[in-house]
Amino acid sequence: MISADLNTILPEIVLSLYAMLALLGAVYTGKDKLAAPLVWATAAVMAALAFWIASTGAGATQAFHGMFIDDAFSRFAKVAILLAAALVLIMSQDYMSRRSILRFEYPLLVALSVVGMMMMVSAGDLMSLYMGLELQSLALYVVASIRRDSAKSTEAGLKYFVLGALSSGLLLYGASLTYGYSGTTSFAGIMAAAGEGPIGIGLLLGLVFMISGMAFKVSAVPFHMWTPDVYEGSPTPITAFFATAPKMAAMGLFARVMHDAFGGAVQDWSQVIALLSVLSMFLGAVAAIGQTNIKRLMAFSSIAHMGYAMMGLAAGTEAGVQALLVYMAIYVTMNLGTFAFILTMERDGQPVTDIQSLNMYAKREPGRALAMLVLLFSLAGVPPMVGFFGKLYVLNAAYEAGLVWLAVAGVVASVIGAFYYLRIVYYMYFGTERDDALETAKSPLLYGILMASALIMVVGIVNLFGIEGAAQTAAAVLVN
Repeated sequence: MISADLNTILPEIVLSLYAMLALLGAVYTGKDKLAAPLVWATAAVMAALAFWIASTGAGATQAFHGMFIDDAFSRFAKVAILLAAALVLIMSQDYMSRRSILRFEYPLLVALSVVGMMMMVSAGDLMSLYMGLELQSLALYVVASIRRDSAKSTEAGLKYFVLGALSSGLLLYGASLTYGYSGTTSFAGIMAAAGEGPIGIGLLLGLVFMISGMAFKVSAVPFHMWTPDVYEGSPTPITAFFATAPKMAAMGLFARVMHDAFGGAVQDWSQVIALLSVLSMFLGAVAAIGQTNIKRLMAFSSIAHMGYAMMGLAAGTEAGVQALLVYMAIYVTMNLGTFAFILTMERDGQPVTDIQSLNMYAKREPGRALAMLVLLFSLAGVPPMVGFFGKLYVLNAAYEAGLVWLAVAGVVASVIGAFYYLRIVYYMYFGTERDDALETAKSPLLYGILMASALIMVVGIVNLFGIEGAAQTAAAVLVN
């Protein structure tokens, strides 16, 4: 029995053992001399694990009496998380080395946070949910403030830690109420206790507190207050990480809890999530308009995008979960390309984040400007880019679930939000020429990731690279 359980969680064990052995090796040797090789080794391990999970998994198995679930849904999320984390690591190596902030702990903290994320999307119990969530969060608090000589980076880590602790408290309080009124911590047991239809006031309170805790993790309004400051204050590669893998993990956890533990009471939570969705879409769209710092702008952009993704969750249907997964996969891909571009923005070797520095950028770098234009159009949901089809998926899921008002609100918010993406395009192509132009970054790797991401946004319209089928299988397993 134990061997079967261990076999089910083998990818997590492999990554944990790798992180611990690498930590021991680095501590007893040259420490930061090993930082760059460790970045590449960690990325390689993650990519290998993603391939392993994608190619070997079949069916659904449970470990440790249902505390850990390995199914098509968790495998879809894990592959996206591992690939995103691996790409962010290799994107960040050159940037952090040149600024002397590449520590050997960095790739290992990212690896441990990814173990937590993998645990989150496979959680089948309140205990394993909290273990995964805290393992992810504690590592993220540290990497946010990894630049110790920077007041902004330290402030970002502290803000993230304090507000993260608050959200964990909300989640724990909700979990304790849920346990008290259902008599069990397992999602299957909670589902049985909740039954079909309206649930009791005690369980409902527990559910609301748990939704609040998880909404913080996905930066949903009104639990978004940490996002702009943490995105701006953290080193740019760390911001790229925050914008991709943890978002996928948190959204996966959100869907898992809603459908596996409270799937019989969709009517009780659907309206709450719809409200969070509409608030996030509009705040993200409106607040980003006044931003001049591209990292803060991407923070509000991520708040809005989480609002769109939550439309799929609010639908409470299999089509809704499929739309959520497709949307998140597209969102992660768009963000990887966008941050690959942001990492190349520098002047005199120093990072630049002011969007006005992109004035007439297309004149000097037509290729990069065109790739960025494609990504910005995709983020804005302009057809025929893949981002448009991601939004169409979630809007259609909300409409079919009877949430017509939410779908209409999504379209309105999307139109408002298009302004700040198009403003960057305007600066790149029609802005006024500046003397202090951006330098041409020499990183072939960042150039390759930017171009590949932009190409996916154009070529993917044929069949979204087949992720629809995988997302449908994953959704069917979750919503049963």
